[in-house]
Amino acid sequence: MVTVNENYLKLPGSYLFSTIAKKVSAFEASNPDKKIIRLGIGDVTQPLAPAIIDALHKAVDEMASPETFRGYAPDLGYEFLRKAIVENDYKARNCAIEEDEIFVSDGAKSDSGNIQELFGQDCKIAVCDPVYPVYIDSNVMAGRTGVYDKATEVWSNVIYMPTTAENNFVPEFPKETPDVIYLCLPNNPTGTTLSKTDLQKWVDYANKNKAVIIYDAAYEAYISEDDVAHSIYECEGARTCAIEIRSFSKNAGFTGVRLGFTVVPKDLKVGEASLHDMWARRHGTKFNGAPYIVQRAGEAVYSDAGKAQLKEQVAYYMQNAKIIKEGLKDAGYTVFGGVNAPYIWLKTPDKMTSWDFFDFLLEKANVVGTPGSGFGPSGEGYFRLTAFGSQENSIKALERIKNL
Repeated sequence: MVTVNENYLKLPGSYLFSTIAKKVSAFEASNPDKKIIRLGIGDVTQPLAPAIIDALHKAVDEMASPETFRGYAPDLGYEFLRKAIVENDYKARNCAIEEDEIFVSDGAKSDSGNIQELFGQDCKIAVCDPVYPVYIDSNVMAGRTGVYDKATEVWSNVIYMPTTAENNFVPEFPKETPDVIYLCLPNNPTGTTLSKTDLQKWVDYANKNKAVIIYDAAYEAYISEDDVAHSIYECEGARTCAIEIRSFSKNAGFTGVRLGFTVVPKDLKVGEASLHDMWARRHGTKFNGAPYIVQRAGEAVYSDAGKAQLKEQVAYYMQNAKIIKEGLKDAGYTVFGGVNAPYIWLKTPDKMTSWDFFDFLLEKANVVGTPGSGFGPSGEGYFRLTAFGSQENSIKALERIKNL
């Protein structure tokens, strides 16, 4: 008799952003005259940079000729892209990462969900709270999280590390020693981050306790402060304890193109097992490579023209963040983030719950954000707005909120 993976049945409700989409669709159906401004999902809105478009066109033309046609990509990704990644993202920051430690993929979300396959079911994970839902949900699917408590909204086998205004969004080392630690820096959803000094403490902690850090650096392009690391490998000892996941979605607008990579150093071992070799085996078995044309587009990200154009694009979104953050402060809201990340994290007014404030904003201002509680129990009483909208819509949304 066929059976199912019952761990999937443990997942509470639908994925956060699916729930939001259903609520917004229902509101639009009932209020067709209302113009909704979406500042919820972290999806980019600016078109691909000209240098990237040029690279895509050239690569498409190559696919039309027998002499330059490409089929399956190499397991790790094309050498031209891995070389560009190493030179620009790592060697330029004095990080000792080699080309064969780069695994090109179709995006950080896939890798964030799949990386847990390397670890035993008895491993205990630790996450910042609030947290990007994929980290926990993928471990639920693997049967690693224990029992879900609906009242407290926590899993019995997950270590939650609160990151709130009360601790200045700096997680404390947990009392119970974890095996796998997820860190997303700059952080989604809070828009805050750690100093390089604080990050070094986590690297030291992981090495001391023989834990592995899964480091999600999807938003590193938005870092503006000098004392913040762009890569965990800027920290001494990170090669023996950390896996880094990167994305082209937010720094280059590839949300609809799909490209990312994961770094697994050859020094990273659990006992005698090489996580690099295990991930290479998994990658080769379950993934046929990102498309050639997309990898050429990724290469263009590191060209002189690409760098200049994307710097302007990042500045555009961060100007939105500044507009939203300063405007909300002027309106009396308590606001965080928006300096090293394109997310604004605000306290809900009048002790509203996160979902009550979501409904309030949708109905009264026709603005969509993301309830903080959707990212974990410590997100209750908070709300996330994204700076990825157009500047016109960001200003309009702010005015609507101010007028409530």
